[in-house]
Amino acid sequence: MTTDAAEHGAQPVDEAVRARPAAALRPYVAWYSGYRQRGLAPAVHRGLPSPYLTFILTLDEPLVIAGHPDPAQPPGSYPTLLGGLHTAPALITHEGAQSGVQIAVHPLAARALFGLPAGELAGIDVPADAVLGRLGPRLRERLQAARGWQERFAALDGALLRVTRPSGRVPPEVGWAWRALRRSGGALPVAALARETGWSDRYLRERFRRETGLTPKAAARVIRFDRARHLLAAADPPTRLAELAVRCGYFDQAHLAREFRALAGAAPSVWLAAEGAEAARFRNVQGGAVGADAEWDA
Repeated sequence: MTTDAAEHGAQPVDEAVRARPAAALRPYVAWYSGYRQRGLAPAVHRGLPSPYLTFILTLDEPLVIAGHPDPAQPPGSYPTLLGGLHTAPALITHEGAQSGVQIAVHPLAARALFGLPAGELAGIDVPADAVLGRLGPRLRERLQAARGWQERFAALDGALLRVTRPSGRVPPEVGWAWRALRRSGGALPVAALARETGWSDRYLRERFRRETGLTPKAAARVIRFDRARHLLAAADPPTRLAELAVRCGYFDQAHLAREFRALAGAAPSVWLAAEGAEAARFRNVQGGAVGADAEWDA
């Protein structure tokens, strides 16, 4: 068992490493993010809504979720975790140490990687072995035995390439609608998406939600929020909220503030003071990347 660095006078550990997956995996996985922290003060972090599925393999201590996006789901401790898209924050706690690797999975790749549509994971967190069977624990053991981050990321490449099912396709209309929302920063109205696909608004909502876990309107909210909070965290000097609202497609500053309170559980200034600096350094284990990476080609 790993001991607390502060207890024994050792220097605190604070590592955050990000890498892109192998080229063949990039239509499915946006990035890997490795993190290891020791000797810090106990803390609570918000796991925020993002346009990626959350796949976490811990290294030492399990991931402790004090509050899930779905309040009906009880708190839990997870050596491995797979979470769907959501529109409310999770509350993640640690007692001064946390370590693991997060894999950011494009939601339309869920069929290819996990053998099920992302809609079946919508708003919930499950142990990864509930979906992947023994692969999750075996992969965690391999990461624990690796000698460094690059070796861990290479192990992930190999394992995910072996399980990818290229036949795990989604309807091309859904793939087009998702990519269009990502490119627009969540600005396209549902009626325009439906018109371009040739489907009715209702049918698009149903098929889109089955494949992603969110309706097009909810996905647009999450995409817009994800962009806004990363721009807010990265701005130096801090950006004015009114300017950020205009840049990210909100009606005004009040609209931006309401969305932050709904999706992050805090006003923009409160979130920035508490976690913005950490989000900018990718320490929040459910953080994301600004902008859209190469998307699943349905």
